[in-house]
Amino acid sequence: METQERPYEPPWTFRLPSTLTIGVVAFLSRSFLYAFSKTETEGLDRLLDALDRRKDETKRDRGLITVSNHLSVLDDPMIWGVLPFRYHWDSSNMRWSLGSYDICFKNGQSGFVSGFFTYGNTLPIQRAAHSKYGGLFQPTMTEVIRLLSDPHGQLARQQHKVPTPTQDTSPNSLPASDPFSDSELTYTTNGLDSFPAPSAYPSRRFSWVHIFPEGMIHQHPDKVMRYFKWGVARLILETEPCPDVLPMWIDGPQHAMSEKRTWPRPLPRPGKEISVTFGDFVDSEAVFGPFRERWRELKDKSRRKRLHSMPESAELENETLGELHDDTLKFGPEAEQLRIDVTLAVRNEVLKVRRSRGLLDEDPKRGLAETYRKEGSKREGEMKDRSVVKDM
Repeated sequence: METQERPYEPPWTFRLPSTLTIGVVAFLSRSFLYAFSKTETEGLDRLLDALDRRKDETKRDRGLITVSNHLSVLDDPMIWGVLPFRYHWDSSNMRWSLGSYDICFKNGQSGFVSGFFTYGNTLPIQRAAHSKYGGLFQPTMTEVIRLLSDPHGQLARQQHKVPTPTQDTSPNSLPASDPFSDSELTYTTNGLDSFPAPSAYPSRRFSWVHIFPEGMIHQHPDKVMRYFKWGVARLILETEPCPDVLPMWIDGPQHAMSEKRTWPRPLPRPGKEISVTFGDFVDSEAVFGPFRERWRELKDKSRRKRLHSMPESAELENETLGELHDDTLKFGPEAEQLRIDVTLAVRNEVLKVRRSRGLLDEDPKRGLAETYRKEGSKREGEMKDRSVVKDM
């Protein structure tokens, strides 16, 4: 099998439009926040200090996750307008986000809208309510875990050699269980499409990812949150090493882009008060360390069980970062309870930032998915609790 040199970073034909897309959108976002809105920030220096330390990707030692509540269709990218201009023009040190496939990427990789989001450091996420390819274990979740890690190893820099597959690796030929290949620079979300795989480039190691774990826009007069979905738990449990986590609280975008707004709906409303508050970095060892230890024990237990039942299987000796092939690690009660516990821990960190804004503590039941199932809430629209929910 022949070897080829893995590119250290994406080609300039990708980096240039990516830098321009992110830079121009960030400029417009900052202009709206500071020229047409009343914007305040708190704790921004914590993020800026982290970005300064992470500017040289060779010196990064772990990924970065920022996590916040979700209030409007413009939360991302608008909130990143709080960053000074000098941070907007370095796409390799800017955040990666997740965009709904059926909204942002419905034309696959082709088309202006799909290209806009791809160049804007956005990955396509399939929503289970809209696609059979959605769910917790879809390929984009694997890509995000790798993006937050260093899948090529500390020594995998520009000289990294990888095997070139001899078989056909067109999207249609990729096995459904593993849409990635060690030497591929793209991946597929459904076996038919093809998107750039940023984690394939060593320069993208230990990237910054922002997530909205509510998974939906949630506008409530009491400024409370919905329950968090389990994806954030996968990122914290399976990323190596445990990423830094910076919780945030945003307020005001629900007024600039209210779901009850009338014509012209596409335009944000000026003159609103907007605040972006950054909390303290989570003590990952204290908060997430015990959960990650439980996850390691579950994986060891699963491995021992599989080795006992299939001792001749050599594949068990190799694990692929971000992929789970054992159903007990996906759907077993211990694994699911662990994800619930991690998700609640992350939500609690965001609640701490919310509390720092002087807001009253919310009902703990709001953090549980069962609460919404018992109430028989519809999926989106105006809810019984006076909130407005938009599935994004």
